[in-house]
Amino acid sequence: MNDRPPSDSTVASGPPTELGQDTQLPPSTTSGAEPVFVVESGVERLVADWESSGSPAELTEYLPDTSAIRRAALIELIKVDLEYRWLRSGHPKRIADYCLEFPELLAEPLPPELVYLEYRVRRQSGADVDPGEYVAEYPQQAARFETLLEHDRRMDRRTITAELGPGDDLDVGERLDDFDLMMELGHGAFARVFLARQRSMQRWVALKISRNIGNEPQTLAQLDHPYIVRVYDQRVLEDRRLRVLFMEYVPGGTLLDVVRLVRKTPPEQRTGQLLLDSVDRVLAERGEIRPEYSSVRDEIAALSWPETVAWIGLRLADALDYARAHGVLHRDIKPANVLLGLEGIPKLADFNVSSSDSVENRGAGGFIGGSVAYMSPEQLEVIDPSTHRTASDLDTRSDIFALGVMLWELLTGARPFPDDDGSASPPSPRVLLESRRRGVDPERSALPEDCPAALRRILVKSLAPDRDNRWSSGRKLTRQFALCLDPHARDLVDPAPGSVRSTMWRWALPIVIAAVGIPNLLAAGYNYYYNKVLIIATLPVEAQEDLEFVHLVIGGIAFPLGAVLIVYWCRLALTVPRGLRNGRTYSSEVLEKARATTLGLGHRAVVVSFGLWVVAGVAYPVALEITAGGIPLRAYTQLLASLAVCGAVALAYPFFILTFYAVRCLCPILLSHGELRGSDGRNIRALGRSMPRYLAVAAAVPLIGVAGLSFVGGSTGDAVNATVRALCLGGIFAFIAVYQLFRRIESDLRALERVVWLEVPGSPTRRRR
Repeated sequence: MNDRPPSDSTVASGPPTELGQDTQLPPSTTSGAEPVFVVESGVERLVADWESSGSPAELTEYLPDTSAIRRAALIELIKVDLEYRWLRSGHPKRIADYCLEFPELLAEPLPPELVYLEYRVRRQSGADVDPGEYVAEYPQQAARFETLLEHDRRMDRRTITAELGPGDDLDVGERLDDFDLMMELGHGAFARVFLARQRSMQRWVALKISRNIGNEPQTLAQLDHPYIVRVYDQRVLEDRRLRVLFMEYVPGGTLLDVVRLVRKTPPEQRTGQLLLDSVDRVLAERGEIRPEYSSVRDEIAALSWPETVAWIGLRLADALDYARAHGVLHRDIKPANVLLGLEGIPKLADFNVSSSDSVENRGAGGFIGGSVAYMSPEQLEVIDPSTHRTASDLDTRSDIFALGVMLWELLTGARPFPDDDGSASPPSPRVLLESRRRGVDPERSALPEDCPAALRRILVKSLAPDRDNRWSSGRKLTRQFALCLDPHARDLVDPAPGSVRSTMWRWALPIVIAAVGIPNLLAAGYNYYYNKVLIIATLPVEAQEDLEFVHLVIGGIAFPLGAVLIVYWCRLALTVPRGLRNGRTYSSEVLEKARATTLGLGHRAVVVSFGLWVVAGVAYPVALEITAGGIPLRAYTQLLASLAVCGAVALAYPFFILTFYAVRCLCPILLSHGELRGSDGRNIRALGRSMPRYLAVAAAVPLIGVAGLSFVGGSTGDAVNATVRALCLGGIFAFIAVYQLFRRIESDLRALERVVWLEVPGSPTRRRR
């Protein structure tokens, strides 16, 4: 048996691979059906030299080049290794890594087929790969690469057409029912989308052509929201087994175009204009005209890039909340499914509604659909046969997770998890699930320097592995994005790390005691000195001693009792923020009560202290009656006037000090760890309405002191006059300080109220918690 090859050549071959059949390249990609390559033996060159010169050189010059044989074998081995690494093992490797390991690969230009194979297996593994990057990175192989790419695209269209139905080779320029197909906008596994002209209505529509299965049109027809692509109607072509879904045409491309532009733009050059540039590029490619003037475009252009991401997130979160209210989950949120209008306004498209809650079988990946790179842990569990979760377990928090992944990618150019950042891709849902259960790695997924702490907090909470720790609804997430877009509210709720405000929570109890205790001690001192000169000094010595004792007893009881009552009544405002800072978790009900208590901290504290002064207003006359056998009516009037001054001091000054501290230092902790609700808005408004009354009391302190002198009559003495003057002067300065606090608190409350009572532009008005 002759084992010699059939031709005068040296043959090297590698083992055939099953994976090679799955990822078979187009014709001329390889040298044959099997991984076989041929290296010239030199015989033809030897014959030619003999015929031409009659005196050839040494035969060693015509022997096969062993390095060429090794390089050819290495290339075939790399092809097999690439497929296994990217599609089976979860240990991906790039061509550049092979070149570092085997420098002989660079002895000659790399085969275009090898470059294209890497592109294909990366795409098949789920990575988001831009073919333009390969054309730029491998200019020598670019022409052949583009040929192979176009061949694959034609094959994909044929595959989709085969899925749509027999004989439906749809193409631009044809007419389908009432529609003229003008341009192909995109295609997926089971559908093609065209820009079409509807003849009967004389309008442009996006035409989605798919097989006649599922309940997508009936479900999407319910959704009428400015940030969801509007579905007009459908037609079923029974003879061709096709469903034609015609929808609103959104001409500005997708967020995927924006993500690709973000990756090419240095972080310091990213602004809101980047979003508009992406839209304008797509408009130019499609022959569309950009708007001459647009207030929305002006608004976007003035935003920083993190603010632009929040601007987009606010609208998409509101769309998700609207869809949830109509019983619809998206389940396939990714950049390619967010379309952009002429002004950059995002619109959700391609709701994966065919994956209904009735699908109960585990591992139903074909029913659940979606893109695994953006799936939440619980959605990955549905498509993992080893878990027991079903599609009916999913809720809006799964969409919120996917939205968080997409917005993180939009903000940074890379996804937040190491398995899907564009340089590597997981081989199975189980590996993806393990990555997501570990949560976001802040060190690896660094955010831009200009990213506000509020946006970072919002995205990290959206990506919480446990869905109970995520935002529970799109409405609450919308409020958070609104807070991020309001500089005042944003800086209030998320103070700069290391700032004084960010650490003042540590001193909550001493601050509360000092804010209440110091004004009340000053008031008590004024009351004692004022009454001692005008009333007590006129009594017998024994009565004076008894009243001194009464003062001590009342003060000794009132101050500790007041402190205990205030701390108990305001305990949630003192303990919950500290617990949150120390890593404790609380239920939403406890957090809501803590927010209400904190906003009412000043009011609760002064109610207790004022109540004790009212008790003192009864105790002092009783004590005088017992010890002195009664005093003149005018003396009672003087006593009540001094107690009124003390009560006003106890009301006004502690209220503003504590409210300022609560709004500026304690509320931010609660708002950053909880969820803004409608009840918070009512509490904020109630606090805002009460502040002018307390301000009026603060203004009345010196007036009450002066009015009290009018009841004294005759000569009051220099000591009393000096005391009242000190009261008036101190009251004026205190009122100025209180008024400044009033203005600051009022401004803070307005900022928070704007966020709580949010109305998303164009969104259907719905009053909800």
